[in-house]
Order: sequence, then C-alpha cells, then structure tokens
Amino acid sequence: MNRREFLLSSAAFGAMMLAAPSVFAEDKLTILGSVPNLGFPFFVHMLNEIKAEAAAQGVNLTESDGQNSATKQTADIEAALVQKVNAIVISPLDVNALAPAIEEAVKAGVPVVTIDRRVDGVEGILAHVGADNVKGGEAEANAMVAAFPNGAKIFHLQGQPGAGPAIDRNKGVHNVLDPLKDKYQIVFEQTANFARAEALSVTEAGLAANGKPDAIVCANDDMALGAMEACAARNFTDVKIYGFDALPEALVAVRDGKLAGTVEQFPGEQSRTAVRIAVAFAKDKTEPKEKLVLLTPIVIGKDNLDKAERIGETK
Repeated sequence: MNRREFLLSSAAFGAMMLAAPSVFAEDKLTILGSVPNLGFPFFVHMLNEIKAEAAAQGVNLTESDGQNSATKQTADIEAALVQKVNAIVISPLDVNALAPAIEEAVKAGVPVVTIDRRVDGVEGILAHVGADNVKGGEAEANAMVAAFPNGAKIFHLQGQPGAGPAIDRNKGVHNVLDPLKDKYQIVFEQTANFARAEALSVTEAGLAANGKPDAIVCANDDMALGAMEACAARNFTDVKIYGFDALPEALVAVRDGKLAGTVEQFPGEQSRTAVRIAVAFAKDKTEPKEKLVLLTPIVIGKDNLDKAERIGETK
C-alpha cells in the first residue's frame, strides 16, 4: 500500500470514528468542529459553544477531539474531507504540525476558520478568530506588577511548546517583565504543558530549588490550579497565583481568594463567531468583514467577576 492509499484508508476509517450522525439531512450543510483535546475543560467549553452555534445556524456538526495528538487531529480533517464537509472550524493542537492538513482542506475548496490558535503558514484560510494572547500575557503580568509595586520574585509556568497561545502569552509576559527585571525577577521558568498534574510537580520542583516566590504567573488555569495545590501543601497560601482562561473552577478560586486572578479570553464568543463566519461563506460565499478577529483579554479579579463569560457556571 502506498502513502496515498494509506492516507485515504486512514481517513475513511477516521470518518467512521468521528462523532457525527450517520445520515445527514440533505438540505443541511455539515461543518467539522475540531478542538485539540477534550481532556481540558477549556476545549470542552469551546466545543459546546461550537455545537450551540451550529444548532442555531441550522447546520449539522461533525465533532472532533484531537486527543492531544496532531496525528489524530490530522486524520480527523482528512476524514472530514472524505465526508465532503462544507466547512471546517478548528483550534489546531500544533500550528505547525496541522498546517499540511489545513492546507489540504483549503486546496480542496473547503473553507477553514481557525479559532484560538492561528496558523500563519497556510495561504487561503478564510479567517481566524481568537484572543490577542500577547495582550493577554501583558495584562496578566501587569496585574502581578500592580500587586507588587516594590518588586517580586516570580515563577513562570509556560504552556505547551508549539501551541500558538503558549508562544504569544509567553511573549506578552516577557514584554512586561524583561524591562523591569531589576525589580521583577523570574527565578524559575519552565513549561508544564498546560496540564494541572504536571504543574503540580513542576511547581514542587521550583519550590524545592528556589524557595517561596512572591507570585506565580501561569499560561492557563489548569497550571495555576496545580501550582496552587503545590503551594497549599507547603502552607504558602500568600503566594499570588495568576491563571489564564477564566475556567469556572478558577473563578471560584479567585472569588475565594485562592487565586489572585485569571485572564478572560472569551472562548465562547470566539467559537460562535467562527461558526457564523464559516456558515455564511459555505451558504452563499459571504466573505468575512475581517480576516483576523482578535478579542482583547481582560484580567478577572474579585472586583470584576461579573465580567467573566462563565460566571454562571460557578457554584
């Protein structure tokens, strides 16, 4: 079997495995909604919002969970092309690894809208809808600076290497802190791959090697919650920890004073906007008013919890 036959066979098998109705109504469009990993609450929320908007737009949805595997997400795209979906809305696990599959979709004439993670190397993507993660990282770092006007010793937990948001949030944090390094020293900086359990062990290692920091800046809430657990185990409850994503669990921790803040990037609005753009083009070739739609993140603290997109899900 040659490579092309293998890919077609894999795609055909993947098509059977995608979470989609076996028979679509003939008068309805079908779109693929693909997220990197439903093991992360952030992406569960994102896919739920994609589903809700697809239903509101009257289109069928084929659901794809990348399962934290670029190979799996690639196979899901290829399967969707075999199914002849009318559009693709995708948050790619790795912006580089997914580029060939997205390019294949574009060449096949299937409109692609990316969300959350932007793929810059592929021509012809219909639009990107996301948050300005550089500004989000800057806002997170500025909130920490405001809390420590006299300077601070900082741990920085970075996101998954190769993921666009991780790259941009890291850039934003350093944009703020690097010019202030005489007062604000990052004494420990390491990836925890957006994962809570890994953040727990990474923070424990950082505490053992460097002692107690004043603040921990994290590239997502799962890592912030892991860092919080590590600090609590040592009774370091006064360490100010900042997350990113405004998950309901993080919002509760902010409300209760266990986290200092979290960055809201409005993933639901990202998802719904992306679906609207994709469906409009698939229906009648309506071009989006903007090819790049970036929402501005804000830091959520105790004083503005009502601004959080998912505050209604907190208990």
